[in-house]
Amino acid sequence: MRRVQGGPRILILSLAVLGLSCSQPGEPAEPKGEAEAEAEEAADPSAMMSMPEVVFDPHNPPPGFTKCHRNHCHRVGGGVASYQQVMQEIGATKAINVPKPQPMPTAPSDVAEVPADATKTESGLAMKVLKPGDGKKPGPESTVVVHYTGWTTAGEGFDSSVARGEPATIPLSRLNIKGLAEALRSMASGEERRLWVPEELAFEGKPGRPRGMVVFDVALLEVL
Repeated sequence: MRRVQGGPRILILSLAVLGLSCSQPGEPAEPKGEAEAEAEEAADPSAMMSMPEVVFDPHNPPPGFTKCHRNHCHRVGGGVASYQQVMQEIGATKAINVPKPQPMPTAPSDVAEVPADATKTESGLAMKVLKPGDGKKPGPESTVVVHYTGWTTAGEGFDSSVARGEPATIPLSRLNIKGLAEALRSMASGEERRLWVPEELAFEGKPGRPRGMVVFDVALLEVL
């Protein structure tokens, strides 16, 4: 047979056009570009397995954050970031100690109006004891740990530590819902109450907040 001069070269060129690579025996392979090397490393399962796992734990805030609770972390110097944002910023691949969200508790049957057996204070706050408590009582400047759920008089839930799966820690001196603060200062640890809070003791008609009377179920878990 007659060998066609340049035949192998044509074959190599054709394979290169198809995106495949080959080299003649004895020829050194072309060095891989940086992007190609990174792509191969990313596709290599053993390389992925060797990457260190970054874990986000809200009980131990990462550098740059002072405190994590509910569903966000407070930044050093001010501002907040959601757990998801924090995980993206630190490159976390896993989260631990994050409470699982629960359904919003169903509204009680008596949210539409204050029942006859509720006790009213001079301020206009109405409340009823659901479960008595015999623990420590908070002072005006105390910090308390509570579970609470709030509904409108139409039975729509607007906030709940129960649904978030984590109690709220609240300094009473900074609680801006006057009716809730008033009730908590008169409760004992272990006690649960239902509150009917008039608008002037609740959100005071602020934009984006529930209007009119609101109802809270609140449980005082601990006085710090």
